[in-house]
Amino acid sequence: MARDPQAALIALNRFGFGARGGASGDWAGAASDPRGFVKADLHRPNNARLEMPGLQPTPALAQAVFAYQAEVKAAREAAKANPAAEMAAAEKPAAVEAPDKPSESKSVEARSEAKSMDSQPMEKSAEKSAEKTEANAPMQANEAAAPAKPLNVIQKTFRAEALARLQRALIADCGFTERLVTFWSNHFCISAAKGELARIWAGAFEREAIRPHVLGRFSEMLMAVEQHPAMLFFLDNQQSLGPDSRAGQNRKRGLNENLAREIMELHTLGVGGGYTQEDVTSLARIITGWTFAGRQGQLGTPGTFVFNANAHQPGPQVLLGKTYEDSGLSQGEAALADIARHPSTAKFIATKFARHFVSDEPPPALIARLHEVFRKTDGDLLALATTLVDSDEAWQAPLTKIRSPYEYLVAVGRLLGQIPDDPSRYLGGLNLLGQPLWAPSGPNGFPDTNAAWAAPEGMKLRLDIAAQVASRLGDNVDPRNLLELAAADASSQETRHTIERAESRQQALALLLMSPEFQRR
Repeated sequence: MARDPQAALIALNRFGFGARGGASGDWAGAASDPRGFVKADLHRPNNARLEMPGLQPTPALAQAVFAYQAEVKAAREAAKANPAAEMAAAEKPAAVEAPDKPSESKSVEARSEAKSMDSQPMEKSAEKSAEKTEANAPMQANEAAAPAKPLNVIQKTFRAEALARLQRALIADCGFTERLVTFWSNHFCISAAKGELARIWAGAFEREAIRPHVLGRFSEMLMAVEQHPAMLFFLDNQQSLGPDSRAGQNRKRGLNENLAREIMELHTLGVGGGYTQEDVTSLARIITGWTFAGRQGQLGTPGTFVFNANAHQPGPQVLLGKTYEDSGLSQGEAALADIARHPSTAKFIATKFARHFVSDEPPPALIARLHEVFRKTDGDLLALATTLVDSDEAWQAPLTKIRSPYEYLVAVGRLLGQIPDDPSRYLGGLNLLGQPLWAPSGPNGFPDTNAAWAAPEGMKLRLDIAAQVASRLGDNVDPRNLLELAAADASSQETRHTIERAESRQQALALLLMSPEFQRR
């Protein structure tokens, strides 16, 4: 079979995370059958799931947080009661409330349980110190510094989850399925910066609500996401009380529309998708009572999704022209099922999917094809991904999109065979480049356009990282051989000449990592 260098580059970079170094044979496989190389990644058993020793489920992590918070509280109280011990206690990392968040974050359980969850403090001092150290030395060994304070359970968990995700991306054969995971995780994003529960749950949320469904049905992923404790906490639905519910009447509080609004605006219908503010309010009423069990476990096992009937707004609700009778939990599930199948959802998802993988302005014919497949297959995401790979437009569009920071750092690690046993360098690089792992600044996730990632300052920071990597590893590799592994005959004469004329291997490696063939997908 004739080899197609340009199609191989598209297979590796547009759909995957780039070629692996060494004897992986990625380039040869992609060049001999580009589309088959990509589609094979979709059919490897359990390819999307991530199950590793030590990664715990959401309820276990919730109980770990509650136990840690109790320890911190006890230490503070002991310090106050014993002034002689106050200085020693002050040396321990202090748990403080996350900034820019409500100080009252009460659940809708019984008063004693609500009180135990009033504030969700986030340990900032040690965590910020660790992030600062990582950001100051991305992708390279840290300079000698004062001994760091021991990591708490939240920090340890976050780093373990990050390491598992990075290792999977770095060793994946093609990486298309992992790219799908990152796409859907960003589409249905939470932010680890919200608080301690969000930070410890960030990886579990992706493992439990996203990964099992990336090759399944959109409606099932939507349900798993919106009922996951991490999403309910991130968008404050545990605070939302039906105004006429028993809890609402007793506590003189009402709706919180955050989750309902983002379901319609960001997760399904999209802006201009045919809904009104009245529809947002109706959906907010429908999903009142969707919460998670808190530390006292009065509604269930702490950290599990529960439906609290006492917080649910009674009565039928009209949403998008359809009346949903009050049937408790199933009222909201029926509403989400219908929204998942709404024509505006199909259009919104198809457009965003094409924009992510192909170009900022994707071909209308490609969007129309993806739209039709999504609609006809009832949101079959494997069919959607397969249609994308089978579409000529996805292979004909030039490689103009800039890799996101995460995609870039993973591509660097794959080419250079840098499989970490500590995530610090990668986390530091992501912080420096403006895409901290699982921590976007808002519910709309990280941007997905060249305007966000191709800015001069961002490219300068990438050059800094490329230079640091080259300084550390350049003596041990031949950049000319790496270019053959990464782009081979698809590389331009200009790129080849630039690397060949470099004054040193370190300079040549840095130039390779900044080349258009490596930066663009």
